[in-house]
Amino acid sequence: MAQETNTNFAQSVNELAGAVGKIGKMQIDVLTSVLNSAVSAIGPIGNTASELVGNVVNTATQAVQSVASAIAPKK
Repeated sequence: MAQETNTNFAQSVNELAGAVGKIGKMQIDVLTSVLNSAVSAIGPIGNTASELVGNVVNTATQAVQSVASAIAPKK
């Protein structure tokens, strides 16, 4: 009877360790997936941000040119 109790206890411990290991692996898989998604999103976001900065600079340049041409004396 004692041997059967030890065997059941050992099986329970092994199953618990296996469950903990699976949970740990799942957390690592989720973290890996999140990191991969973040890396995939950074490229397009970077391109969009650089385009936005370029557009803002172009708009500011055009505004300054318009103001300068309005202030400049006409010949």
